[in-house]
Amino acid sequence: MTREEIVDIFTATGAMLTGHFRLTSGKHSNRYFQCAQVLQHPRYTERLCHELAQRFAGQGVQTVIGPAMGGILVSYEVARALGVRSLFTERENGKMTLRRNFTITPGEKVLVVEDVITTGGSVAEVIEVVRNLGGQVVGVGVLVDRSNGQANLGLPTEALLTVSVETFTPEDCPLCAQGIPTVKPGSRQV
Repeated sequence: MTREEIVDIFTATGAMLTGHFRLTSGKHSNRYFQCAQVLQHPRYTERLCHELAQRFAGQGVQTVIGPAMGGILVSYEVARALGVRSLFTERENGKMTLRRNFTITPGEKVLVVEDVITTGGSVAEVIEVVRNLGGQVVGVGVLVDRSNGQANLGLPTEALLTVSVETFTPEDCPLCAQGIPTVKPGSRQV
């Protein structure tokens, strides 16, 4: 898929929002990618995740894992395209963990996926879970990298769409200074 085709999907589904947003990282931004708007359409989800899966084909991936909520559908569709199983992590008492009797065996080759990264914090937590269980993380795949490639996860990372989106600390946010209320559209209400 070309960048233009990917942008067209995000545009057609209304997934690229403008306003004043409070991100999971705690930072503020005037743009937000609501991947759920894309992921509600199976044909788009399949196309995007198939493209992401192809970037890791031939690397011996045995399992794909993503954090709840955003990474669940991405994990499932990428795993389906690769013909492997799909897992997801969840927060329990504020800590990312593997639940529901999911297991990772020592040496198992695992691909970590997510819908959107800004700082890469949630993905880093998933990587830690996998490594603590003895899994070998082969890479990270994301639909949208809002950090413009600046979120360094120390692993091969593939993003379908890499964009530069300005973020601010709440103290330095010009939107806050203008009195514009924030919106927290993501799955984690922090």
